[in-house]
Amino acid sequence: MHSKRFDMQHNSHGAITSLIDQEDTDKMNWVINPSYLDKVGYTDSDKLFGEFEIIIGNHHYKSIELKPVLKETSEQLIVKYQLPEATITLNYELINDQLQWQILLQNNTYEPVKITSLGVWCSLAYIMFRDRDVLQNIHRSTAVFPSVAPNFTKLAGMRRDNEGKNMGLFQTAGVVQSVGTACEWTNRFFENVSPSLDGMLFHQLILAGGYPQTKAPKRDWIYPHSSITLTDEMKWSFVLTPFSDQDNFTDVAQHFGHPRITYPPIIIQNQTATVTIEEPTNDLVERIVLRTNVDNEIIERDVTSSHKQNVLTLTPTEVGEHELRITLESGRQDRIVFNVMPPIHQLIQHRVDWLSIHSFEDASGKHPYSFRPVSNQGESLGKLSLILMANLLNPTEKTMAQVRQVEQSAVYYIRQKWFVDGDFGKPASLYGDFYRVMDFEYIGHVYYLLSLFGENVLTLNQPTVYLHWAADVFNLRVNPDMHESQRAKEESQMLGVYFLYIDGLLNDLKAHGMNEDYRLIKECWDKAVKRVATDSQSYKAAITEHFYDNAGFGPATGALANAGYTKAASRYAELLKANIGFSNDFRSQAPDRWWEALSYMIHSLWGGITAASSLLAYEKMGDTELLRGAYRAFAGVLYMYDANATTTDRLLKPGEAASTYSIAGPNINRPDLSRNRFGQSVFAQDGGIFTRLFPDGDTGHDDWDMGEELAAYLTGFGQKAYVYTKADGTLGVINGNLVKLRQDEYRVTSYAPYPREILDVERNRCLKTSSKTVRYNIQNGFKTDEG
Repeated sequence: MHSKRFDMQHNSHGAITSLIDQEDTDKMNWVINPSYLDKVGYTDSDKLFGEFEIIIGNHHYKSIELKPVLKETSEQLIVKYQLPEATITLNYELINDQLQWQILLQNNTYEPVKITSLGVWCSLAYIMFRDRDVLQNIHRSTAVFPSVAPNFTKLAGMRRDNEGKNMGLFQTAGVVQSVGTACEWTNRFFENVSPSLDGMLFHQLILAGGYPQTKAPKRDWIYPHSSITLTDEMKWSFVLTPFSDQDNFTDVAQHFGHPRITYPPIIIQNQTATVTIEEPTNDLVERIVLRTNVDNEIIERDVTSSHKQNVLTLTPTEVGEHELRITLESGRQDRIVFNVMPPIHQLIQHRVDWLSIHSFEDASGKHPYSFRPVSNQGESLGKLSLILMANLLNPTEKTMAQVRQVEQSAVYYIRQKWFVDGDFGKPASLYGDFYRVMDFEYIGHVYYLLSLFGENVLTLNQPTVYLHWAADVFNLRVNPDMHESQRAKEESQMLGVYFLYIDGLLNDLKAHGMNEDYRLIKECWDKAVKRVATDSQSYKAAITEHFYDNAGFGPATGALANAGYTKAASRYAELLKANIGFSNDFRSQAPDRWWEALSYMIHSLWGGITAASSLLAYEKMGDTELLRGAYRAFAGVLYMYDANATTTDRLLKPGEAASTYSIAGPNINRPDLSRNRFGQSVFAQDGGIFTRLFPDGDTGHDDWDMGEELAAYLTGFGQKAYVYTKADGTLGVINGNLVKLRQDEYRVTSYAPYPREILDVERNRCLKTSSKTVRYNIQNGFKTDEG
């Protein structure tokens, strides 16, 4: 089938196997192709675009097991399935730059029939190709960001190169309950192979049900998973069509009759926030209801009267997830989901105190001087960096005791575990016959932060000793000559989270006259970023242990920008921008990652590091899309520590945390994890590689490998708010609130938990202040109320 814009192919079963935009020079196939599945040994032909599963009464049908009747013309394909209870027809029609897709369900009986589950696969090309040629993953793969609403569901397929050739799916008729995903993957980590991980997600539109019995989320009061009753016929319609960027995605949605809604990703309790709602043509807003859960009771408030001239003003008093349900005069409904949090410094302090009380093991513990849960991966030491960062920014009466716990861990646990006889030049092989070079950047961060405390706080060594240790470990991290194996040499040349502290480390080494350490570190750092900058046209840093990974291109962006390689940084920044989600649900605005949940997910660590990379790149390059993306991403990261969440089965006590949140509902691989927080050890019961990753089974520790992302948050949004110019030319603020006082004069309130700076990057203005509220004049800049 052909149109002016598209070339579409299908298999003998009527599933779509190829959809190519003929204006695309890369000729990307926008749907998952069965020939690639065959090539890598995946057996998922039942999940190709257009296949479905339905449960009618007591009968469970899978389309792959049925024989449809196909009718085809040059621009239309009709696929019809005849069941005893119903006829299911899928109609595809190419019209100009659109693929119009209709699903029709017709009752074949004289009685209403109950459909307890109906899911239709819309498998866009969400693929991590098993290919070291990273360009295929950049140019021929998409991240998929869902916005789920009863009548206005849409999927943004962001091609990973962010060159503006993207694909959106927009709902135009019917009711969609949710969007689920199934994951197919291979991991060869323990074979000492790098890269070792590839896989893909198949997306499914949930039109009814979607979960096996007893496996549906118990607390998710926002997204339904109910049955539907078919009396005569039901119809769902969608359009696939290209879009260029996030703003254009919304423009295209408006063209198809969707409201245009913008909202803040994070709203602070008792602070005023604004939501803009632009109505579709000839379909005005009839009612707006704000819903939240208070003490296990859904509270609904009609806030329609607060909607004036497209602006809805809210001042939420309850914390937790909020659903804003918008009903139009036609009866169609849209929604947004945002989070309301208490002041964030409370979340940080609760976490630090919890770690000190519940996580630290003293000399008599099973793993003396460690912070549970124990992990061989250096990421788990982020807990220690968080404790140190928080106490540097906000000393309390507990600071001395908390820092000394970390010091004991750094000396007696970390050094002895990761290094043979404590020798920083002899890494211990903690993964069978090899070690991970990336572990050392987290160790270096702990030692560097320890060096910032005074002699009156530290007891085991002088601050300069820890500074010297940080230099030794950093050298091991970035110097390939320190390693013998090829894997270790390659990993040492990958950029990592050390971009968060390299400037401070270098400055302090110089200030303390540690000239040899400074020379060695500076040389290694310069070589590392120069090497990555030189290789930036091949995007080599996008490959880590995975064939394509935001743990690679995120830090690459931040490090290159920090080192002044702006041209190379801007190449990787495009991958970052395509990686950070946008959606009507704040949780679906997470950076795109799937491995730890086998589903689209929030991953606390790499969500936070990706966000921090984006923010640092913004500060150096001034691209406001990076600023906005960084803030959206951190909204999901903070959710992993939010004890006020009500929609997840895993509830947290103040100070607890969970490393992973599965966004998709259902997570078809593990339905019990859908829209839930958890630690990755829950996968131990699934066998395979998980039994080796988690030999103790499900440890019950949900905060596995967490902390570094909050330390990263504290280096940026933890201290800073940002004034910027929006696309319409007006002034905006990120991580704060803006009130116009008079022409060109504003009051800016920072939401940073430990305010230190307010910046206007594009005008090269910065005010260092601990005041939460300042004044800003476009001509003259910032000033405090004191002047």
